[in-house]
Amino acid sequence: MNAYVASVIENVKAKHASEPEFIQTVEEVLSSLSPVIDAHPEYVKADILNRIVEPERMFTFRVVWVDDNGVPHTNTGYRCQFNGAIGPYKGGLRFQKNVTPSVIKFLGFEQIFKNALTGLPIGGGKGGSDFDPTGKSENEIMRFCQSFMTALYRYIGPDTDVPAGDMGVGGREIGYLYGQYRRLKGSFENGVLTGKGFTYGGSRTRPEATGYGAMYYLAEVLKHEGEDIKGKTIAISGFGNVAWGICKKAMHMGAKVITLSGPDGYILDPEGVSSSEEKVDYLLEMRASNRNRVLDYAEKFGVPFFPGEKPWGVKADVIMPSAMQNDVHLDSAKKIVENGVKYYFEVANMPTTNEALNYLRAQPGMIVAPSKAVNAGGVGVSALEMAQNSEHLVWSAEEVDVQLHRMMENIVKASADAAEEYGLGYDLVAGANIAGFKKVAQAMYEQGIF
Repeated sequence: MNAYVASVIENVKAKHASEPEFIQTVEEVLSSLSPVIDAHPEYVKADILNRIVEPERMFTFRVVWVDDNGVPHTNTGYRCQFNGAIGPYKGGLRFQKNVTPSVIKFLGFEQIFKNALTGLPIGGGKGGSDFDPTGKSENEIMRFCQSFMTALYRYIGPDTDVPAGDMGVGGREIGYLYGQYRRLKGSFENGVLTGKGFTYGGSRTRPEATGYGAMYYLAEVLKHEGEDIKGKTIAISGFGNVAWGICKKAMHMGAKVITLSGPDGYILDPEGVSSSEEKVDYLLEMRASNRNRVLDYAEKFGVPFFPGEKPWGVKADVIMPSAMQNDVHLDSAKKIVENGVKYYFEVANMPTTNEALNYLRAQPGMIVAPSKAVNAGGVGVSALEMAQNSEHLVWSAEEVDVQLHRMMENIVKASADAAEEYGLGYDLVAGANIAGFKKVAQAMYEQGIF
C-alpha cells in the first residue's frame, strides 16, 4: 500500500475511533487507491486524501414533535455536506433508530463516489435522524417531518444541497418535508428535494430506480461473462423500495427473486417473488403497513418463513444484499462461497463487512460488485429529476428508463476500464473506487486548496 494512503487510513482510525462505520468505508475506498496516488504525486502535494475524508461541513439539530397523545418527543437530526467539488451536495435522508454520526458520515462518504460514477454534476451528502417511523401514525410522521424540515430548510436549496429519501423516508415523508419547505420559503422550489410525488415535480421511475439500476448493472456484467439474466435465481434481503424495484425488473427480465427479509427473519419463495404482479405489488402493501415484518408475505402466499435468520445460506445464482449496512459477516460469506455462488452484488450501502468483502473478492472466479456502483441508479434518477425541475419538463417513464439503463452500462464500463488501466483485471470494486475518486480528486485539485 502507498505510504501516503496508509498514513491517511491510520489518521482516520485514530481521529474517528468511536465511528466504526465511517472507518470501515474509508478503509475500503482508500485501500484501492494506491496505484492512482502513485501515478499522481500532485494529489499528495495537495493532500487530497486527508481533505476528501473530512466533511466540508456537518451539523446536528434538535427535532421536537408531539405524538397523538399530546406528549412531546425529542430526536436528533443530522446533515453531512461531505463534498461539493463537482456539484451541489446530493444524498438521502434516513429515519431509523440506529442513525448515528458514524452512520451519516459513512453514507455521505460513499455518496461522493457513487454520485461521481453517475457522470452527473452532483456532490456527496447525507442526513437523517434517529427517529423510528415504525408503528407511528400518519399524523405523527407528518408532525415529525414538519419539525425536521423547520430546522433544516435554511441549509438546503436546488443549487446548494438536494436531499432525497432513504430508509424510513419514502414518497409520503418526502411529501410532508417538501410541503413544510414550501410553507417556510413561500415559493415552489421543487428542485430542493427529489423522490417527490409525480403531481408536484417528481420523476417517473424514481421509486423503482435503485432496484431497476441494480438489475441493469447485473445484466451488463452477465453479458461480459457470456451469460443471460433470464432464468437466473437471485437471493436478496429487505422488502422495501429497493427490493420492490429489483423484483419488478426481474419479472420483466425473466429472472427469479427467491428471498425477502426483514427484522423478523426471511422468506423463501421457490416459485419466485418476481413470478407474479400480485406478489410484487404486495411488497408495497407490506411497506405501507408500518409493521416492518416479512412474515406477512409468508402468511399470505404460503411460503416458508425462517424467523431470526438471514437468507445467505440459500443457494442462488446471484446474491444481492439490499437492506442495510453490515448485514453480511464472514460466516455468511463462507456460506455463500460454499454454495458455489459466482455473483455477489451489493445493493444496500455497505452491506458487507470489510473482512467478509475481502474474503469474497479473494475467491477465484467470483465477481463482486460494490454498492456505490450497483445502487447508483437511484441517485442517478434523482439527478434526472433535478434536471426536469430546472427545465420545467416532464419526461415519460420510457425516457427516464432509457437514460437509467445507459447510465448503468456506463458505470460498469467506467469501473472495468479504471481497473484495467491500473492492471487490476476485471475488479469492479477497485474500479468503482478509482473511477469515482479520480473525477472528484481532479476537481478538488483544480479548485485549489481550501
